[in-house]
Amino acid sequence: MIKYSIRGENIEVTEAIRDYVESKLGKVEKYFNSNQELDVRVNLKVYREKTAKVEVTILLGSVTLRAEDVSQDMYGSIDLVVDKIERQIRKNKTKISKKHREKAPTGQVFTDEFEAENIEESPASKVVRTKHVTLKPMDLEEALLQMELLGHDFFIYTDSEDSVTNILYKREDGELGLIEAK
Repeated sequence: MIKYSIRGENIEVTEAIRDYVESKLGKVEKYFNSNQELDVRVNLKVYREKTAKVEVTILLGSVTLRAEDVSQDMYGSIDLVVDKIERQIRKNKTKISKKHREKAPTGQVFTDEFEAENIEESPASKVVRTKHVTLKPMDLEEALLQMELLGHDFFIYTDSEDSVTNILYKREDGELGLIEAK
């Protein structure tokens, strides 16, 4: 079963767009058991230069899938994002199902709460957006999988063995680095 949360920025989410998103993303349901609940979050943005950006995040227990696309056509971006998500699922299906079976659903990895903070402005830089994250206990293998699925260059997590906060990141040479907070 899929639970959708579809929101628009600088665009009204019409019934036609909502139906299109739900019908396209409904295709991913076939990759999961019918008793699994998928939390699908879709963010549609339109910029001044008439560029459309579609971001999709699927939360499935301890696994988070994420893809985005930017183009001149909202419907085209929706199609491309669904293709990207399907490729991620097919490529990592064994890893995803293994991690999902090993871990009981514990909630989400990232919250969608973004807020600007009033911070004393320094001439060098200022914080323009804050992202709240829930650090989940996981092993290095799962953290790497999550980082790849999200398409990020880094991933913050709590090590399930020693409860230490770690940062996994891609180095400029293409290799991986790990920062362990002590």
